Amino acid sequence: MLKKAKITDPTAAGQGGESRPAKKKGIKRRSKVPGVMITQYIQELPEGKTTPDFTRKPIPLTIQEGKLAIFKAVVIGDPEPVVTWSRANGDINDPVKYQMKFDPTSREHTLEMPRVSADEADTYKCYACNEFGKAVCTVVLNIIEVAFKRKKAMEEAQAAPTKDPTEFRKMLRKCTVGEKDDKKYGEIDEKVWEILLSADKKDYERICLEYGITDFRGMLKKLNDLKKEREEEQAKFLEHLSSLRHIEVRSEDTASFELEMVLKDPNSRIFLYKDGVMIPYSKDEEMEMKHQLKQVGKKYVFTIKNLKSDDAGLYQVDVEGANVFSTDFKIPPVDFIVKIQEVNAEEREDAVFQCVLSQPMANILWMGKNNPLTAGEKYDIIVSEDKLIHKLVIKDCLPLDQGIYAAVAGIKSCNAWLIVEQPGVHFTSGLEDVSAILGESAELVCKLSSAASKGLWSKDGKELSSSAGITISKDGLCHKLKIHKVSEEHSGKYRFEAEGRKTEAVIVVEDPPRFDKADLATFSEPVTVKNGQSATFKLPFVGREPMKVQWYREGEELTEDANIKVERAPGHSRLLIRKLHRKDSGEIKVKVKNEFGTIEAVSQLNVLDKPTPPQGPLEVIEGSASCIEIKWRPPKDDGGSQILHYNLERQQVGRNTWKKIGDIPGKSPTYRDTDVDHGKRYCYRIKAITAEGVSEVMETEDVQAGTKAYPGSPAAPKVVSAFKNCITLSWVAPTNTGGTSIVGYNLEKRKKGSNLWSPVNPLDEPIKEKTFAVKDIIEGLEYEFRVSAINFSGAGEPSVPSEFVFARDPKKPPGKVVDLKVTDSSYTTLSLSWSKPHEEAGAQDEAKGFFVEIRPADSPEWHRCNTNAISMTSYTIKGLKSMAMYWVRVIGANDGGEGGPQELNNYILAMPPPVRPRFTDAKMNSFMVVRAGNSARVNINFEASPVPEIIWLKDGTPVSKRITISNAEGTSQLLIASSERSDTGVYTIIIKNLVGQETFSVEIRVTDEPKPPGPVELDENVPGTVTVSWTPSPDEKRDDRLHYMVSKRDSVKRTWHTVADHLFNNRFTVCNIMPGREYYFRVYAKNDMGLSDPSESPVWSVTRKKEKFHVNVPESKPCNLERPPKFLIPLKMHTAPQGYECYMSCAVRGDPAPHVTWYRNNISLNTNTNYYISNTCGVCSMLILRVGPKDTGEYKVIAENPLGRAECSTNLIVRE
Repeated sequence: MLKKAKITDPTAAGQGGESRPAKKKGIKRRSKVPGVMITQYIQELPEGKTTPDFTRKPIPLTIQEGKLAIFKAVVIGDPEPVVTWSRANGDINDPVKYQMKFDPTSREHTLEMPRVSADEADTYKCYACNEFGKAVCTVVLNIIEVAFKRKKAMEEAQAAPTKDPTEFRKMLRKCTVGEKDDKKYGEIDEKVWEILLSADKKDYERICLEYGITDFRGMLKKLNDLKKEREEEQAKFLEHLSSLRHIEVRSEDTASFELEMVLKDPNSRIFLYKDGVMIPYSKDEEMEMKHQLKQVGKKYVFTIKNLKSDDAGLYQVDVEGANVFSTDFKIPPVDFIVKIQEVNAEEREDAVFQCVLSQPMANILWMGKNNPLTAGEKYDIIVSEDKLIHKLVIKDCLPLDQGIYAAVAGIKSCNAWLIVEQPGVHFTSGLEDVSAILGESAELVCKLSSAASKGLWSKDGKELSSSAGITISKDGLCHKLKIHKVSEEHSGKYRFEAEGRKTEAVIVVEDPPRFDKADLATFSEPVTVKNGQSATFKLPFVGREPMKVQWYREGEELTEDANIKVERAPGHSRLLIRKLHRKDSGEIKVKVKNEFGTIEAVSQLNVLDKPTPPQGPLEVIEGSASCIEIKWRPPKDDGGSQILHYNLERQQVGRNTWKKIGDIPGKSPTYRDTDVDHGKRYCYRIKAITAEGVSEVMETEDVQAGTKAYPGSPAAPKVVSAFKNCITLSWVAPTNTGGTSIVGYNLEKRKKGSNLWSPVNPLDEPIKEKTFAVKDIIEGLEYEFRVSAINFSGAGEPSVPSEFVFARDPKKPPGKVVDLKVTDSSYTTLSLSWSKPHEEAGAQDEAKGFFVEIRPADSPEWHRCNTNAISMTSYTIKGLKSMAMYWVRVIGANDGGEGGPQELNNYILAMPPPVRPRFTDAKMNSFMVVRAGNSARVNINFEASPVPEIIWLKDGTPVSKRITISNAEGTSQLLIASSERSDTGVYTIIIKNLVGQETFSVEIRVTDEPKPPGPVELDENVPGTVTVSWTPSPDEKRDDRLHYMVSKRDSVKRTWHTVADHLFNNRFTVCNIMPGREYYFRVYAKNDMGLSDPSESPVWSVTRKKEKFHVNVPESKPCNLERPPKFLIPLKMHTAPQGYECYMSCAVRGDPAPHVTWYRNNISLNTNTNYYISNTCGVCSMLILRVGPKDTGEYKVIAENPLGRAECSTNLIVRE
């Protein structure tokens, strides 16, 4: 129940309370804040002095019993006002129940009441006083009382909070945390327990440090007990709870937190509290409420809009009486001293946004085009040491990067434009690769930003100009190159250059199989032959050899045998089929395929033959004493020709001879035989005749002429109308007439409770019609009726009795049903419920049954769902079309007829409750390597309602027709039957419906074992080393993950071992080459599929020179061999994929031996353990095992000795 406060006169004398200001006379006036009354004690205020006033007054509260109630107020005045609180009925002197606090940061005065009870429901006053006046406002507290057991438990916990640890949970949701003194777990504020119960384990240490908790072990023990208690409470209402995400600022003015839970009862109530006070929220996104709840499946997202500083606090979610989740929202008191400004950057330059904060923050939220940004290859986020200056660096700006960027700190934000300028003339649309068919035209088109610019076309490095077969034209910004008739020499790389900019594209000349239109039309005409003859199909074609030709009949490939011969000649193929039968009829298809494509042509083969026999069973239409009429079914196969006649013969049972009846027309398979004798039995032979011949014989069973066959029972009679002196009935003729015509009917009646049936009509005067008005009845009695049919043999069995009917005047039809509503729906069904219409004497009687009718939105006609009236007040309509719109109505009925229809207020859609698309697989593979020629298959499982639209894209464009997409309920499959290297790319699936959309991308890389590198050359640049170089593998250009491995074997060890791997260049220097040995080298190409065959090097040997030893003692002269450092071989530029090795080397000389230091971006690397640095015989090398984005930059080598200094540098670029 809800206990409301008793509103009293806010100015009444004798109201209780503590520290209430003494009553003084003065000038009363109203504040600009509604509901605030100000009393000024003196006539004129001194200069600069003001009376107290409220800038924010307390708001009325309606909260659940046992929660934390907080009144907040902000006051102004000079001198500083003193704030006091009071209540109308009672005092607030108990410090346990009433806690008055002041926050100097937010300037808030609060009155907090932990664990409120029904006794605290009252009218409260807040006073602000100084020496010049006072301000007062009134606020009401209403309490929602909960169950008696819970209230009693709270009182016991309050009386003895430390006796039972399990009762400690009842004291949660209390006031805000006080000063951060060292606390043991028994002294921890209840709010902190709420935060810990929903926090991740990794955050325990931070929370304890923040709130001054020192007994960490005791806290964990108590927390485990509380968690068990909470789980027991949650188990009453929840089946599952997971994925708790704490509150975060998501955009410039919204914050949200989310969780996943499954309710045991979908109708369970969900409550949202802030600092223990229940706050309203909306489930409809269109409603402009501050707090909103959005549910998608089992995911619940709570959102706070229009963020302000007073939105900070502890937010809690309860399901019925159980707490589910708590999250603490803290808003730092920070603002922008310097906001980000508009930035103009040229294409390929870096752009920098910078802002300065009023308070230090470790990080802020950067957003670009409404999407959060993170540091990576595209963006750098830099924070100064004092954490006041924050920078966003957008690297290598492109036109796509242009837009609005925003910085969000706490609830403050600022935004600015990034404008990307393209210097000089540039391409607005570049050349695109073209696949041209041999003999047809091809066109290359590009667009420049300036119409005055001129350009130059070239092919494979040779300049092009307009000629007989090529036209070069310019139309404003567009530049075109058109090849009128493509030939093999037109294949190659084309380039267009203008004012220092260029664009390239490749023309690939294809020669797929093609048919001439006239030949195709001739081939498509059906071929008709007779049984046993032969048929020939021939079709010319053109295209590049080799070509594969396949012939099919009804989808099954034909192979040569004794009766099938396939001829293949240059430019055409011929199919010959001998000794054809009727079963060989069907579709004939030829498929021609080469490396550029496949083409098909279809014809029809018709083989004519005699028909199959007519089909039974025989139907006897009439079997009277003077006539037999029979009917049969046409042949199953007419042999490809029309049935012209049926030939009949007749035999009287008991005789050996057959009488020829003759031919009858083939249009109707019936025959009436009037030449029969009564009581005799006859048998018939029937043959079908077409232009191709006569079928086999169908012989019928015996048929007797003039037998006594009685008719079957009619259906139960139906009551057309009922009055006190007349009841009108109708019925339907029996389906079994007994072989003769129905001549009339006998009708019988029986009173309710009697076993005696009495005739309604005289037996010698049968009823000719199928309706009759019975007048021999007594008013008020209840009757039932039955009817029997009569043919030439006599009367048949009577029908099932009709329903009982009163002999009385009809009742009034019922009124309209009430409370018609939809209780459930799916794609094919709709469930309804309603209440019976009200009875009104003399106007509308009680409804005995109901009819449900439905009308599609695009049709004006209503269709009745139930043939017979139902007595229940609920019904399920089945067989609806998915997502179709329908109008529905219900009609009441009784003996007096049908009442008025009651429709739903709006149309309904045949669909279940909406569900946003969601992928259901726990793990989804986003990368796939496929060998060329093999199939690639991607299966995606999802759930969505209504049925979503599914779109597959390859690199942002729709997939080609050669890729098969199969969609079913809850799953979609992408299939590449025979993958090619051109199928490599990023494939994206987009699943969207009315509720939303979801996307997922998977990269498919189609490759094969690489071809080996070209010839290997050896060279000695520095003594003791060998530089191995080789020609690139032919696959290097089309496989960006291809790299090389070098192996070495010498004449001493005679075993191969790898000296270098993951090389992305075509050169490597091998050290420690010993004189007097022979060396052999192998170079392999590697990719995701494996190794290529090796390319062998020539033998490398350094002979050891042996000369005679001569001692020539020259004159002693001073000799100085010292020299400054000098690089013999400098560093070279490197480009390496992310995650692979990178090897750099150079050669230097100098005397004395120089000291070598490596630098990256001017930072020494010699002491960095992530880099392997060596200096052997003057060869300086550095190895990076796994290259990452952080390794991008300038690398420098400095060699120093006392005589001088030398340096060389290079750049490392890391690719994804």
